[in-house]
Order: sequence, then structure tokens, then C-alpha cells
Amino acid sequence: MENRAREILKQVFGWDDFRPVQKDVIAAVLEGRDSLALLPTGGGKSLCYQIPGLVKEGICLVVSPLIALMKDQLDQLRRRGVRAAAIYSGMSYREIDRTLDNCVYGDFKFLFVSPERLKSDLFIERFRQMNVNLIAVDEAHCISQWGYDFRPPYLEIAEIRKWHPKVNVLALTASATPQVQGDILEKLEMKSPAIFRQSFARKNLSYSVRIVENKLEKGKEILDRIPGTAIWYVRNRQSTHQIAKALRQLGISSGAYHAGLSMAERVKRQEEWMNNQVRVMVSTNAFGMGIDKPDVRVVIHSDLPENLENYYQEAGRAGRDLMKSYAVLLCNEEDFEMVLGRAELVYPPIEFVRKVYQCLANYFRIAVGSNMLSSFDFEWSEFANTYNLGVLETFYALKVLEEEGFIGMNESFFSPSKIHFTVSSQQLYEIQIAHAKLDPVIKILLRTYGGNLFSEYMVINESKLAKGLNIAESQLIRFLEQLAQMEVMAYEKRKDKPQITFLTSRYDAGKLPLNTGRIAQRRELTIEKAKSMVAYAQQDLICKTQFIQEYFGEESDENCGICDWCVESKKNKDPAKREKELRERILKTLADSGELRQGELFDSLRLPLNEFTLSVLRKMTEEEMVSVDQEGMVKIYNHG
Repeated sequence: MENRAREILKQVFGWDDFRPVQKDVIAAVLEGRDSLALLPTGGGKSLCYQIPGLVKEGICLVVSPLIALMKDQLDQLRRRGVRAAAIYSGMSYREIDRTLDNCVYGDFKFLFVSPERLKSDLFIERFRQMNVNLIAVDEAHCISQWGYDFRPPYLEIAEIRKWHPKVNVLALTASATPQVQGDILEKLEMKSPAIFRQSFARKNLSYSVRIVENKLEKGKEILDRIPGTAIWYVRNRQSTHQIAKALRQLGISSGAYHAGLSMAERVKRQEEWMNNQVRVMVSTNAFGMGIDKPDVRVVIHSDLPENLENYYQEAGRAGRDLMKSYAVLLCNEEDFEMVLGRAELVYPPIEFVRKVYQCLANYFRIAVGSNMLSSFDFEWSEFANTYNLGVLETFYALKVLEEEGFIGMNESFFSPSKIHFTVSSQQLYEIQIAHAKLDPVIKILLRTYGGNLFSEYMVINESKLAKGLNIAESQLIRFLEQLAQMEVMAYEKRKDKPQITFLTSRYDAGKLPLNTGRIAQRRELTIEKAKSMVAYAQQDLICKTQFIQEYFGEESDENCGICDWCVESKKNKDPAKREKELRERILKTLADSGELRQGELFDSLRLPLNEFTLSVLRKMTEEEMVSVDQEGMVKIYNHG
């Protein structure tokens, strides 16, 4: 099988060899083992399921929460001649039905599904009939309520395993703390799993933090000093336009990107950046998922992300070609207060969440007990303004409803128009004779797309078809709609708007079964993660890379040598100053908290238990500044 894997790697993907950890993951999967792979952003996660999926007989099921990422993988596989399909929110029942049939009876190798589809009867019925060779779970941290992006539908994955008990599972994620890793193994019911971890350290990526007031000036200085492509992340849409405009005025070619732009505009800007026509993309975090540009030299953040997981993923888009690159965080005291303040708001009062749910039901006129798995176009800011709910508060309430599994929300994505004939060729011929006006339309469809129209959905371009018929596009659309009303064809119009999907039948808002205990835990977790993000930006006692490694549970005493802390340490070479600062912080923390266990003490300082921190504590004990008892409890030494 190893030789076949190498052949496919070369023939289909054009690579000569696997990356070290990639090779081990693929070998374990081909042996039929349940596996967990932690590979940082740009670590080649998708090949870990694509190669085994192509080597083995049958179809690989890929569960992914991000439609943009799903569509990107789908398009890449199709371009390489691999038959792949996807099911996600916003597709019609008929289109889903046809896609699943193709996966049962056709020679499809991959089926991408969003997690909320896993519990539908239609999916389960067909899934049981499929010759499944692997279940791959992308963004696997979403299964854990201790993670930063919890998605309850992920809990359904273990349920579907019973229909194919001999099929192994591969879980993939770029960032998971030890607690989340344990949760993934448990919730996916992995048996004797193989676990693979690539170090969270990126040897070519230099992290730095700059405490500044004028971020534009500092960003310009960084871009002048570091040549090459850049991403500049900001929190809101308005800032993307402001900063991109300011950079252009300063002579730096820049584009703005966010989810509020039309799909045509987003595609255009993305292509300009990918082709190096635009140097800097100023973006919200809507930009970057599934975009593999290896030569990004610098990623700048001028707003503090809400947690280290997000920061690590976004910063990790720099230097995928393994050349020296930079991740720079521009921040100030106001940012620290804002991130901590926002963390307090992320989980609004339960009554407000119920109110938002009730308003959603009114907005879409949904009766109690109806509309499970129905999707609608949805702009949440318009919705919030309609009911005077407050835009930010509404966004957070919708996120709670999503975390609790009542709704699913997708950023806008482009889904082209598709058609599929639902009658036989003989019946179609009879319709052509009976309806002379529709005959030219049917003929051009058959001439352009062929007999496949009878067996599957085909993507169409209304503009080109209209030109071919020498009629207006609006008239062609009316003809297609008429054919759909006559039930001659299924016609799925193109979509270009965000979607909301109701994942359960509608509840009475007063009886909405919210898990208040879990919501309270998630609130605390969000606040803790925000504190860790602030600690990363403020601390100057250890290497930045080491801080990130320790956060994700990877023990390391090795400094990266290239982050701002390491560079400064080489210059100063003053360990005494560093030790003095740590001593002062230990004494202050113990004075405020009384006695603490060793682990608790360093957790509250947001520092790892490593050679440096433990040596300082040991010296303080020897000098009778603090005492440590047999239980490991630390307190200020009592000289009385």
C-alpha cells in the first residue's frame, strides 16, 4: 500500500515525497487504525485523508464545519480528476437526494458533509448503503466544549460509526489543548488510537508584539522593512477599508476583504492578491481559510484576537514555504481591556438568547414544531436592526444558539446555478413538441451539457446560455423557472448570501432546552482564553514560541532564537533582570492569593513550569522568601 500511496502522491498531487509526520499518519490510517493528527496550519492535513481515500476501495466521508474550506477541497480534487461531492446547508432536498445516490451507486471517492447533516434520516439511509473506506473529521477540536469553536452537531459523528463499525476514523486539527485532545478521543469513541503531534514551534516564523498607539505608522514601518506579500488582520469590516485606503495613500498596494463583499468582488480581490497584483490584504478573519499562498512574508494583527488558538492559526498563514517570516501583533492597554471586556459579553443572559430565538421564528414566520433543516438567506445585522436588538449582542446570542445545536450559520459563499432533468428523454421530447417556446432552451441545454443532465446536477451559466439564444438573461431565467414549475427539471438558482439553517424543529422560545450549566462553563472558558491572549501580549519573561507551545501542552525548554523576546535577550543577556521580575510577580501573587500549589501559582502567572521558572522558585525557597510543603503548596515564608 505504501508504494501505491507514493504513486498517487506523485500522479494526482504532483509531490515527490510526504512530509515526515504526514507519512506516519497515512501509514496508520492505511493500517486501519483510529488516528488523531495535530498538524499546525499549513502542515498538509488534507493529504492525510485524501491519499488513504484514493488508495482504498470505496468512498471517504469528510466531516467539515466550514463551507468555504469544503468547497476549496472539492474544487481542488475535481481539478485533479477525482470524483468528489459535497452536502451543506442551503442545498435542496432533491439535490441532496441525487448527490447521495451518486455516492452510493457512482464511483465517487469523497463526500464532504457539514456536521448538522449527519442526523438526517435521508443521510443515514444512504450512508448505510455506501462502501465507506474512512471517516475523516476535519477541525476536530469542534467536538469539544473545552475548545474555542464548539459545534454540538460534531457529537453525532460517533453515532454514525455504528453503521460502519469496521471503518476507522481520522481526526485532524491544527490547534488543540491537552484537554481538547482527550475530549476528541473520547467523543469519537476511538479504539487504541494512534496519536501524531507535529511541534507547535515554527522554526522559520518570528513572533513579536509591539505596544504602540499609532498602529498604522508602525504597520507601514514593518511593511517597509519586510518585503513581500502580507496579510493585515483587523476585527471589523469598516477597518479593512480604512486601513487599505490609508496604505494605498502611503504607496503600498492594498485590498480590503470581508464577508460583506459580493462573491464576485471577493473572488477578484483574492485572485489579485494570489497573483501578487496586490501586496497587502487587509481583512477580517473571513480571509485565509483554504487559501494556500506559501510566500506570505508577514502577518500583522492590529486588533487583539479573542484567543491564542485563533491567533496561532492566523499568524501561521505566514511562511508556509519555510522561508523566514514574521507574525506581528500591534496592541496597547486599550486593546487588553477591550478583549477582556468582550469576553464577558460573549455569552449574553439566557433570557436575551430566548428573545433572539423568538425573533428568528417571527422573522421567518416559522410555526412551533416545523422547519427542521430548512435554510434561509440571512444577514444578522439586518435582522438585529429590524427588532432593535443591538448588533453585537445579537451576534453573540446567535452564536450561543449555534453552539447549543439549534441553528447553523454560514458566511456567504458562492453556489452557482445548477439544473437536472427529472423526466426521461422520451418525456422531454414530448414536452419539446408540445411547448414550442421551450424547445430552443431544451436544445441548447442538451447541446451544452449533454446526457449527464438526466443523471446528475450540472452547473450552468445563465448569461452564456442567454447569449447563445440571443435573448435577455432575465427571459432565459423565466423559461428555466417555467420548466421547473412543470416539474421537467430541478433548477437551483445561484446563491451569494449568508445562510441560516434551523437544525431542529422550532421550539416554543420559553421552553427552549438550553444547557445553562454548559453555557456557564463556556463563559468561564472564554474569559480564561482571553486572559491567556492578553498574557501572551504582555509577558516578557519567556520566548514567544515557547509560550505558545506550553499553551497547547507541548513541553519545551528550547528558545526559538528568532522571536522578539529571544532577539532582545541576545542583546541584553541580562538573566538577573528577568529573574528579579519573576520573583516580584511570585511574591505579589502569593500576597494576593495566600498559598497556592506550584501548578496553580504558575497558571495564575500564565507561565509554564520549566527549567527557568522552577529554578527561580527553588532559589526563593533556599533564601527563605517562600516555603513549599510536602503537598507542593507554596506560600510566603513566615519568619515569625
